[in-house]
Amino acid sequence: MRCPFCQNFESRVVDSRVSNEADHIRRRRECEKCEKRFTTYERVEQALPMVVKKDGSREAYDRQKILQGVRKSCEKRPVSVDQINEIVQYAEDRIVEAELKEIPSDKIGTFVMEKLKSVDDVAYVRFASVYRSFKDITEFMSELQGLLKK
Repeated sequence: MRCPFCQNFESRVVDSRVSNEADHIRRRRECEKCEKRFTTYERVEQALPMVVKKDGSREAYDRQKILQGVRKSCEKRPVSVDQINEIVQYAEDRIVEAELKEIPSDKIGTFVMEKLKSVDDVAYVRFASVYRSFKDITEFMSELQGLLKK
């Protein structure tokens, strides 16, 4: 593992802990050269499907892309980092359960919105406005009215 401070490849593990969900391991490491400590996370790599975008192009699944979108929609909202990670993990779990070789991007967005709706209504509307690409205010208002009815 490369040290983020001095770029040295030699480090030793000081402490290892399994996450509460048991889906990753957190390791504290110490660089052999500069002796600074840093944290790494280890998770099982799953065979995830290719993502089929709206324009028909395909790209490899990228967890960071989903995480970035959820973070952006939750900006300045009372949503914790743990809740954001839960939302992304929920979507990823649904993707794995689907057992498909290719999955449409709109399906991934639906998985994210399912969980986001129960966490924060404003973040949900923000995410939906980008994901669904509302054409006009009528579509946007329709989504808001659906939320108000619940």
